[in-house]
Amino acid sequence: MPLARGVAAVMIDLDGTLLDTIADLAAAAERMLLALRLRACTLEQIRSFVGKGIPNLVERCLQASVGGARAMALQAAALALFQDFYSEESGRRAALYPGVIEGLEQLRAMRLRLACVTNKAARFTLPLLEQKGLARYFELVVSGDTLARKKPDPLQLQHICTVFALAPQAALLIGDSVNDARAARAAGCPVICVSYGYNEGADVHDLDCDAIVDSLSEAATIVKGALS
Repeated sequence: MPLARGVAAVMIDLDGTLLDTIADLAAAAERMLLALRLRACTLEQIRSFVGKGIPNLVERCLQASVGGARAMALQAAALALFQDFYSEESGRRAALYPGVIEGLEQLRAMRLRLACVTNKAARFTLPLLEQKGLARYFELVVSGDTLARKKPDPLQLQHICTVFALAPQAALLIGDSVNDARAARAAGCPVICVSYGYNEGADVHDLDCDAIVDSLSEAATIVKGALS
């Protein structure tokens, strides 16, 4: 759908959109697999596993490393290990993508309401936003365990629209993956995708989105143009 002139809020994904977190996730996964004496996954494999939350990431690591019934049997222990290791690794190497701060400042200058919406659990999301100086920009943070369902389900976006008292077409989502695009379409929200994220190894140009940008700053410029 075209960006409406009435956009009043912007919802922004975290991993692959605001922050490049792949090195921290890979470090935790490597430690998890090592502790279980399993074969390591490559960085590119880990990159393609990101998007649907940590339990899914752990499951895909196990399937890639050992597969079959053993992977299923190890899921609970592996998840506990990953969460412990990621608590230590999260933020160590994570870096802001170029244009993120500029884009957030531009959006705030337009007096738009801002929310961060991610499939990452709150125990990791909130400290990471604080550590990287991003928490102050967001009026609302909806994490992967805030509600009963997460992207690609539309529930997180619908919740934000309800909290902000906005119609879906007035709330724009900016993300990097098929999960973002599908959630936005199901919720009736416009969606812009960044070109540099993870998208589970797929081409971002294949996504059903309203625009593809190279930075959050570029997305903010599009929003400003739609509002003018």
